[in-house]
Amino acid sequence: MKKFIKFFFVIFLFFVSCQTNQPQDKNSENSGKKLEKTTLGGGCFWCLSPCFEMLKGVYKVTSGYSGGNNEYPTYQEVSSGTTGHAEVVQIEYDPEEISFLEILDVFWFLHDPTQLNKQFEDVGTQYRSVIFFRSEEQKILAQESLKKSEKTDLWSGKYVTQISPFANFYPAEDYHQQYYKQNQFLPYCKSVISPKIQKFKSKFYYKLKPEFQDK
Repeated sequence: MKKFIKFFFVIFLFFVSCQTNQPQDKNSENSGKKLEKTTLGGGCFWCLSPCFEMLKGVYKVTSGYSGGNNEYPTYQEVSSGTTGHAEVVQIEYDPEEISFLEILDVFWFLHDPTQLNKQFEDVGTQYRSVIFFRSEEQKILAQESLKKSEKTDLWSGKYVTQISPFANFYPAEDYHQQYYKQNQFLPYCKSVISPKIQKFKSKFYYKLKPEFQDK
């Protein structure tokens, strides 16, 4: 009997160990939530991703490429402006915590939608302002949000943002993911991204995850 109990106990420990060592999804605690996605382009994805990552209800932000014909494009290829792809961020969010329209409010704030194929010093179609909609509802909401924002004094001029059907998304290379977090002391991050983040946090403080409210 003791041998049987000991054997059973060893099997139990082995099972627990295997379970513990299984790869874990960093958002596994939210696996019960029904997350939705949106794919947005507004210039350099390095500038957009850190801000969206701070929002309550946003569970994952992936920098990547969308809107072109080339499969599995590289950063160098997209930067050439010949692939048709735009630099984008793909956002996975819980619509019960943050709505698509609230995400678009942040989107309009973070880039200049009146600039055609350009954001500050970044020039080319790969930096175009674009919303890739995944449903008819997203398309209608995006159109309404654009018109509403255009009537405010946020930006001066007519918005040139494209509202296009989603077709593909290719994650960017690993070193582009959470780029600001890994390189915040580089000149570009300090002079361009850091000021943008501070303005964003000041404007949307009440929408930030608690861990970002005091930083």
